[in-house]
Formats: sequence, structure tokens, C-alpha cells
Amino acid sequence: MDLRFGWILLGLTMLPGLTHAAGKCERLVVTGSPDAPPYLWQDPQNPKHLIGASADLLDHVAGELGIKVELLYAGKRSQALEEVRSGRMDLLADAPLTVSELETMDYIHPPLLENDYLVWTRKDSSLVYNDLQDLHGHPGALSEKSRLTAQFAGLAEQQLTLTRTANLTQAFQKLLLGEVEFVLAGRYSGLAMAKTLGMANDLVARAQPVDKPGLYLAISHNSACNDPWLRGQLAKKMTELPASGLTEAVLQRNIERWNAQQKQPVSAPKQ
Repeated sequence: MDLRFGWILLGLTMLPGLTHAAGKCERLVVTGSPDAPPYLWQDPQNPKHLIGASADLLDHVAGELGIKVELLYAGKRSQALEEVRSGRMDLLADAPLTVSELETMDYIHPPLLENDYLVWTRKDSSLVYNDLQDLHGHPGALSEKSRLTAQFAGLAEQQLTLTRTANLTQAFQKLLLGEVEFVLAGRYSGLAMAKTLGMANDLVARAQPVDKPGLYLAISHNSACNDPWLRGQLAKKMTELPASGLTEAVLQRNIERWNAQQKQPVSAPKQ
């Protein structure tokens, strides 16, 4: 009887997926920045939800793992972070890597996306840019909402003359008016905003990134879904994403999606 029971146990452990099924999370409640196109922004048709490239990529990955994802608006960035810290929401979809947050969240490596920060200038600019030293003595602008790596933020503070603006729109307006000579902005967020503002033909982004902060998936220590199986599977999918070619296509699609929405105002209040 004991021998037969032993064979039954062995057979059960060899069934695919059964060993981790008990700990598998079937639904993740996710949040993030509500105003960071093309990565994340509030759905104008359903403001309780967030849409964008980060949402689409996470939805794709979760679908492959058999997990349902609900990406909800939780308020401004600081409020979204607090919802995840507390465990009221499971995961932050666009977390910058911050040492202090390691006490409250587990970061999935590699990042879901890399947010390349480029030097944007007017097309008629005579500014010669090859490296950071070329920007010394030239006035620039940076949105307060930018999330640079700690290392580059320190360098920028010491070496560059930067005006902080409330948002990227104001930074680009200063650039076009000649009040600054360059703007530090993300490759895709800059492209989305330049198109929305009708400045795409007037501005140019220099090819060499000055900073490459990652946008990570970060799971709350207080989430019931935070287990080794989920973290391992997400890390595996994050490793596979760059080679899939999906990321670039999703980013471009969401730039067009954002721009199309700006041309068709809806009755939902803007945040």
C-alpha cells in the first residue's frame, strides 16, 4: 500500500504545472503613472483604467502565463506608488529602480522597457552635440516628471544648466521659443508629445542617449501574488521580450493611438 501511494505521489509531481499551480496567481491588479504617453495614460473612454505600451506588453506577457491583468488608475504617480507599497494593488508597471523602494517591492529584471533620454533641439540649431560636455554653458530644460537614473541626475545637476518645467509640453515650448537650446526628454515620450503639439517638423532628437533608465515591473512585498514562481516567470518573459521585436511595434502603435485620441476630444475630464 505504501509503495503504491509513493508511485501516486511521484506521478502527481510529474504532471505539468501541478507543482506550482497551488501558488499560481490568477489575477494581478496593476497600476502606474497616469500621464506618461506612450507608456501609460488614462483611457479617455474608461478613465478608471490605464492604457499604453506598458499595459499592452504586460497584458501580452501575462496572457502567455495564463494570468489576468487589470490595469487601474490609482491617482497621480505618488498615489499609485502608495497603493502598491501597501499591497492594495499588486504591481507597479513602470517603476524606476530606486534603492529605497527595495524595502517595499521586488523588482523584476530586466526592465519591461528602457526609456532612452535624448537631447532634443530645434532643427535649425547650431548646437554641436557628441557628449555631455558639449552641453556645458548652454541653457536646457527638463520636465519635473522625468525619471532619470540617480547617477545621471547627479551629473546633470552638477554639469548642466537646466530649467525645470511642470511638464514636457512647457519644455518643448521653451525650446521652440528659443528660451533654451535643448531639452532632455525620452525618445518615445518626446516623439509622442512633439507630434501632439505639431512640432514634429521643427524638433530633432540626437541619436546618442544621455541616460537609459529602465521601467520595471515591481511587485509589492504585501501582495498575495508575490511568490517565486511568478517572479521567475516574469523575469523569463522580460528576458525574451527584447528579441521578440514586439516592443518597438507596441511603442509605435501607442504613439499613434495617443495622437489620434488628442485629435478626438472626449467628454471625460482631463487629469
